[in-house]
Amino acid sequence: MSLKNVPPANPLDNISFGNVYIMTHSIFSNVIRIGCTSNDTEEYAKSLSKKSPGHYQLFFSLACENPCKVKNQIRQYFEAKRYVNEFYEVSPEIASNILKREVLKIPVVSIH
Repeated sequence: MSLKNVPPANPLDNISFGNVYIMTHSIFSNVIRIGCTSNDTEEYAKSLSKKSPGHYQLFFSLACENPCKVKNQIRQYFEAKRYVNEFYEVSPEIASNILKREVLKIPVVSIH
């Protein structure tokens, strides 16, 4: 693999504590966003909505250690359903069920 094909490192991937989230978007009814943030997830959804047409709605979030590693693990489950970047053609219910199932393996602080 050449260096041109290597994605740039994301500084968020190294946060030690934060939230893994599942969001829906008002324009894409059958697509969810799976991500991680060290910020409050409700506020993060609002900030994302300000940057795009339509609005993001938080469907589910999980406070945990190493949230971006958890996010990457959850994304692997849905790789075949990837729409583009962090967006997946998966129902939010299915995605949250997979994330809840992973709670057994993840040090969790709270579920929202």
